[in-house]
Amino acid sequence: MILWVDADATPRPVREIIFRASQRLELETVLVANHRIGIPANSEHIRFVLVEHGLDVADHHLVSNAMAGDVAVTADIPLAAELVENGVHVISPRGEVFDKENVRERLSIRDFMDSLRGTGIETGGP
Repeated sequence: MILWVDADATPRPVREIIFRASQRLELETVLVANHRIGIPANSEHIRFVLVEHGLDVADHHLVSNAMAGDVAVTADIPLAAELVENGVHVISPRGEVFDKENVRERLSIRDFMDSLRGTGIETGGP
């Protein structure tokens, strides 16, 4: 099992927790991002993959490389949906576990809110 981290969408404090857990559990951990992310120099279990800049390049790397039974951390709902569909266990940086049922619901809500914003309705948030 490999722990995959969508490092572009994972806050630094969460990454620090992941680093400590990876070292303590001797868990292979791979961070993927399109910009440099610092990782502990003394860890033999943590590695970083730098992908090219571009829309969803890191997401495509995660989907292509994560295998059924692996675990992924991401706040990206469409990515979570694709990973869950491939048999990857997915958790958000806030600790929400995604499964086939709730990730579809979250994706529907996300798409609905996006369509509201597209019509000019202010929905709050970023």
